[in-house]
Amino acid sequence: MATNRILLGIICIAVTCSFHLPERHLLKGQSSERLMLVNIAAQEIGVRELTGHNDGVRVEAYLAATGFKKNNPWCAAFVSWVFKSAGFVQPRTAWSPAMFPSSRLTKVFLPGNLLGIYFPDLKRIGHVGIIEKLDGDWCISVEGNTNISGSREGDGVYRKRRHKKTVYQMADWVSAVKILP
Repeated sequence: MATNRILLGIICIAVTCSFHLPERHLLKGQSSERLMLVNIAAQEIGVRELTGHNDGVRVEAYLAATGFKKNNPWCAAFVSWVFKSAGFVQPRTAWSPAMFPSSRLTKVFLPGNLLGIYFPDLKRIGHVGIIEKLDGDWCISVEGNTNISGSREGDGVYRKRRHKKTVYQMADWVSAVKILP
């Protein structure tokens, strides 16, 4: 009888421990800073503009993180706000191309890294998001100022699924300065 109780106790402890760390299992081996960035960004999913004109309490808070006011595009401001909320000093910009300096470029799809989407009509990166995870050939990200179709003129914060081939550049603001080989 005592042996059964001990065995049952061990099984309960093992099962309980496995349920307390789902995010660490999902992003196994990732730094706590990367997990924190992804978690902060994911908590914002569902935020929407108030009137569809780059405004609303949360949107204006994202813009304020970069010194901008409402009615400005805010995908990069969202990323800056997430990094600021996680205690990072940088990046702090509302200009998406500035998120991709050569000293921060990487080829690695890691949680917390940034993805840049190139727009031929602009001849530059016109949208930025935070990588959550990789799913085969697909990158799952959290992005502000987008919509269901993935526009850079969106209305809220969404989780997006983008093919790796559509990602123009990636930047790592978490690790030490990275330089492409």
